[in-house]
Amino acid sequence: MPGTATLSGVKPPIHEQIVELQKKIQLLDGDHKAYEESSSSVIHKNWETIQFLRQENKKMHKKLADVLAGDEKVIKEAFHSHSVERAAMRNKSGHAAIQIMDQKLCDKIKRLNALHHQTEVRRKRLEELQTEYNQRAEGEQAKPGKEESSAQEEQNEVTEQEETPQQNLRMLENRLEKAQLKLQESDHIYNVYQKLKDHMQEESMTFQSQLDLLEFEILRQRQELKELRMMNKEAVTSRELARAELQRQEEDFHRERRERETILQEYKRKAEERRLFAERDRRGQRVALPGEDTPVETQLVASGQEEEKVIRNYQEAFQKIKEATGVTDIQEVVRRFVAQGETHQHLEELKVENEKTLVRLKEEKDKLQEVFQELKYSGEAKLSSGQQVLEDLQAHLQKEEKRRDKVKDDLEKMSKILSTSKSGMEHLASKVQHIKVPRSHFPAKDLSPQSDEYILDLLDTTEKKLEKLLEELDGQDVAATLKQMEEEEFQAKIEGKLPAYNVRIPLPAPAKPDAFEDEEDSGEDEGDVVTRAALKRQSQQIVESKTKRKTRPKKKKGKQ
Repeated sequence: MPGTATLSGVKPPIHEQIVELQKKIQLLDGDHKAYEESSSSVIHKNWETIQFLRQENKKMHKKLADVLAGDEKVIKEAFHSHSVERAAMRNKSGHAAIQIMDQKLCDKIKRLNALHHQTEVRRKRLEELQTEYNQRAEGEQAKPGKEESSAQEEQNEVTEQEETPQQNLRMLENRLEKAQLKLQESDHIYNVYQKLKDHMQEESMTFQSQLDLLEFEILRQRQELKELRMMNKEAVTSRELARAELQRQEEDFHRERRERETILQEYKRKAEERRLFAERDRRGQRVALPGEDTPVETQLVASGQEEEKVIRNYQEAFQKIKEATGVTDIQEVVRRFVAQGETHQHLEELKVENEKTLVRLKEEKDKLQEVFQELKYSGEAKLSSGQQVLEDLQAHLQKEEKRRDKVKDDLEKMSKILSTSKSGMEHLASKVQHIKVPRSHFPAKDLSPQSDEYILDLLDTTEKKLEKLLEELDGQDVAATLKQMEEEEFQAKIEGKLPAYNVRIPLPAPAKPDAFEDEEDSGEDEGDVVTRAALKRQSQQIVESKTKRKTRPKKKKGKQ
């Protein structure tokens, strides 16, 4: 009974554990693929929403720029024949231009009124001087004849009195001419500004309605811009939530993986405890019943050692397989061995056929040997002919054996080439799996991945995808595309060497006050959106880096 209890505590065989681990890994792969597909669909929808909002934002910027440029157009049309005033009104709004022109018009009217006042004052002064001159001239004519005996002093006084009015008259005439010129100039300026005022008044009849319409349009555009900003904010929030959800699910995935590893370690610890308990039990049985239970104890110890030896052999073999293939995933190792099943079966069939051929040739050899023995004793003539036949048959046998060895070597080479071709074909198909082709080119669901028809169908599908890719690349700069791909691969390698906690956060673009600069630079922000391929590559690199870090200690333990 103690021996039965001890055997019941032994853990199941290693192949059952491998099958169970394979099922768990398949479930995890399915969950991970479903999560990747849902995340990629959400990211794609968010990216399309962001692109649509950016296009709408561009249109709104253009409409706003057209509205702001409307005032400049009106000013240019109003001052098309006045270059100085048009230069002064540059970069001015319609309301500001009207205020400036009203102020200038008031200044010109004040100046015109001042000139009118000066003209009236001078006209009155001229009339007074003209009246005084006429009075003096009439007084001189009305005087009786003066005494001619006046002295030279009186003549000088009369001469001076005659010259003084003439000088005053010439001076007044000059002033009058200047005043008339200024009056003409002021009249011209008045006419010009009167025309400008009439033009502004005519435009003011419809300008108020235009201003109201523009103000209404500006308010509507501002409202739409506000709504678009809110939509953009919601899109950014959705993107951040999607990223947070992706990060959370990755953390859950890694946490569940750590829990599974912890559970596995716990199971190993329990198995080790049971093994130690069984060993102590066996030792106790050996001490308690040294004479009777010695064979049973020896048998149990030998069976336990054999099981441990088998387990170690399995572990060492699996570790060597992983090191030879360079694959850390158990499912991938199993998939490769399953893929080589048909090749192994074909080689086994050839081996059986060659063994049958070898048996048949050996039988023929025995028969010929018997014939040789008979001929040996029948006579020299028959002996010579039989020996010749035997030598010919032996030569033929050697030739067939060489041909068999050559065919076997060729078969091994072809098997290696076939396996390499299948791996390369699957690798090439995984590289172009993002290219969409019609459904008629997809492989049928009932085909097995290990069958030759599946590889042929996969080859045909990949060929269609490559032809479609060549059609898309037709007319593009292949050198520039290759250079960009090399830069992306180099960047991906650099990012793959970084630790998992080193996450790059894109800095927000600085806000620009000018609407025209926003419109010109809005297209440059389109590259900041994380694409589906980049996010998938980044998550895959994080998972691979963590997997490598966790598998390295296991390799060291296996080597020790």
